[in-house]
Amino acid sequence: MTPSFPACSLIGDSVSRGYTQATRKALAGKANVHRAPENCGPTANGLKKLDVWLGDGHWDVIHFNFGIHDRATPLADYSQRLEQLVERMQKTGAKVIWASTTPIPDDPAKKQTAESIVERNTAAAEVMKKHGVATDDLFAAITPHLAEMQNPHDVHYNATGYDFLGQQVGSSIEAALKR
Repeated sequence: MTPSFPACSLIGDSVSRGYTQATRKALAGKANVHRAPENCGPTANGLKKLDVWLGDGHWDVIHFNFGIHDRATPLADYSQRLEQLVERMQKTGAKVIWASTTPIPDDPAKKQTAESIVERNTAAAEVMKKHGVATDDLFAAITPHLAEMQNPHDVHYNATGYDFLGQQVGSSIEAALKR
């Protein structure tokens, strides 16, 4: 880590954990990329632990996502929790970026539907617009590449997929740092 570089925090689920190293590589020599030390899970967990994840550090950019673990959360509750999370992150003075949730496959055994993520992304987009939060549309970016980048019948990605997502996240953070 280089003290003079901007400090960026990644907060999110296991997909964000998967693209953390690729994001660091994309921003090498430009920014210090930190990550919450766990799978951040649903928004309810975010509300409990956000202050710990943010710590006492000064953040130039916070890039975050909640969605896969909220696929069964009622939309009104999801939106309300996102509002609280955004308001807390904006109080840090950082540039806040919302990462849309990446696609998930339909899986009746796990009671998960691809549509649940589309619904959450739509609800989240409304919250982000209201609060002036930039969006890194990972859903749209990765969707054309699911066949070759997403593990079959899984929400996770192969190495190529995580590299692709990390480049996208790196570009989004770099653009925010220039604003």
